[in-house]
Amino acid sequence: MTLVDAAVYIDGRRVSSGTAAETLADARARGGMAWIGLYRPEIEEMNELAAVLGLHPLAVEDALKGHQRAKLEQYGDMTFLVLQPARYLDASETVEFGEVHIFVGPDYVITIRHAENPDLGAVRHRLEGRPDVLAQGPFAVVWAVCDDIVDQYQPVVAGVENDIDEIEDELFSRDPAVSQRIFGLQREVIDLQHATTPLVDIFDRLQEIVIESTGATEAPAIRDVDDHARRIVEKVDGFRPTLDSALTVHATMVDQDNNEAMRRIAEFGIQQNEQVKKVSGWAAILFAPTLVGTIYGMNFDHMPELHWTLGYPMALALMATTSVTLYVIFKRKGWL
Repeated sequence: MTLVDAAVYIDGRRVSSGTAAETLADARARGGMAWIGLYRPEIEEMNELAAVLGLHPLAVEDALKGHQRAKLEQYGDMTFLVLQPARYLDASETVEFGEVHIFVGPDYVITIRHAENPDLGAVRHRLEGRPDVLAQGPFAVVWAVCDDIVDQYQPVVAGVENDIDEIEDELFSRDPAVSQRIFGLQREVIDLQHATTPLVDIFDRLQEIVIESTGATEAPAIRDVDDHARRIVEKVDGFRPTLDSALTVHATMVDQDNNEAMRRIAEFGIQQNEQVKKVSGWAAILFAPTLVGTIYGMNFDHMPELHWTLGYPMALALMATTSVTLYVIFKRKGWL
C-alpha cells in the first residue's frame, strides 16, 4: 500500500502520525480521529485495515478494484463514498477522470486515490490550518474532499463549454473535421454526466447521515456543496442537447451540400444531353442530302433519272426539302 499520510487529530489539531495501524490504535486510545490517506492500496494491507475497522467486504472489494461509478453506500455506522474527480486537459481538449474512495466511521476517515488527481495532500493541509473545522470530526474531512472535487468541475465545465462554442463556429465554416470533434465531445459529456449526475442524490443522503450522526438539525456545509453540485449537473445536462442539435445541423448541411452537388451534376448532364440532341439533329439534317448524293453518285449505267433533264434539279430539291423538313421537326421538338 502506498501510505500517503496517516495522522491522529484531537480537537482539530494534529497530535501524532505513523503507520495506518499505529494511527488507528493511537486515535482510539486517545479519543481522537484518525485520517489515513492511501494511494492504490494493495489487497493485503487493505484487508488488514478492514479487519481492524470492520469494513464491509463489498466496500473493500470496490476500493481495491476501482473503476466504480460515483455512489454512496451505508453499512451500519460506516459510510462508503465513491467520487470521480475530473480535470480538463487543454492541450488535448479532453477530460481526465480520477477516482476517490472514502470510508467514514465514528472516529476515522480513510481516503483512497486511484489517480493523481485530486491532490488530497493540499486538502489536508488546508484543513489543518482550520482546526475549528477539523474538530467537527470525520465528516468535516468528507466535506472538504467533496468541496474540492466539486470545485474542480468548474474549469472542466468551462473548458467543455468553450469547445462547444468553437464547434458552433466550425459548423458554419463547413469544417469537414467538425463531426469527429462533436462525437468526441459527446463522449466526454457522457462521461462527465456519469461522474456528476449521482452527486445530487449522494449529497442529499449525506446531509441526512450527518444530521443523524451528529444530532444537528441541518448540515449547511454539505448543503452548500450540494448546491454547487446541482448547478454543475444542470450545466452538464445542457451540453447533450446542444451537441445533438449541432450534429443534426451538421448532417443537414452535409445533405444540402450533397444535394447541391447532385443538382450541379444533373444540370451538367442536362447540358450534355442538349448538346447531344443538337449534334444528332444537325447530323441527321446533313445526312439526308448526303444519302441522296451518294445514291446518285454510284455510277451505274442503268439508273432511273440518270439521263433525265430534270434529274439534277430534282435531286437538289429532294436534298433541300428533306433537310428543311428535318430542321423544322427538330426545331419543334426543341433539339435545335
